[in-house]
Amino acid sequence: MKLYLKGDKCYGPKCTLDRTGKDNKTRFRDKPPGWGSAAGQTGMYQKKLTEYGVQLREKQKLRRVYRVLENQFHNYYKEAQHRPGVTGENLLQQLELRLDNVVYRLGLGSSRAHARQLVSHRHFTVNGKRVNISSYHMKPGDVIAVHETKQTKDCIKEARERVAKHTTPVWMELNRHTLEGRVLAVPHRAEIDTDIREQLIVEFYSR
Repeated sequence: MKLYLKGDKCYGPKCTLDRTGKDNKTRFRDKPPGWGSAAGQTGMYQKKLTEYGVQLREKQKLRRVYRVLENQFHNYYKEAQHRPGVTGENLLQQLELRLDNVVYRLGLGSSRAHARQLVSHRHFTVNGKRVNISSYHMKPGDVIAVHETKQTKDCIKEARERVAKHTTPVWMELNRHTLEGRVLAVPHRAEIDTDIREQLIVEFYSR
């Protein structure tokens, strides 16, 4: 399943899941697990997932999308449980408001991995203060900007070109000239385009 973890590469012909096989017809993503190996050639196909397996896979999928470790993800879930509202939506909102994700959503990073690297290298300030913690929780009204010492870096020059054709989510705004962004509100579920069935994750932790 394509999770778009590699940014722009996932939309082009270089994406591993979109490459064709030697017959120039069959795509790699259409092959069963282990295809091309001794196991795959002897017909060892993946078994049908149980209900638990489906729930587990959805949790792991969401973890992979936002690049969060297991313990940290579980803590996000516990926090989502204690907040008013729908637990699954609360979980997604917490993940969306991570600093690395905000950088990605604004188009300043080509992928979440790239955004995390930029944050860790102290490229950004939040409300005027330099922040290098990827999991930093953004709030409505917070302003993110490129630090003055990083303005001439190649990655920032690339970001300027990227944001020119990037669509900013409705819950944020971005000045494309100064690359200054602002969180306007906590996103609603309909404003989060992550392809995930969060109710399965709630069921997984409710076992």
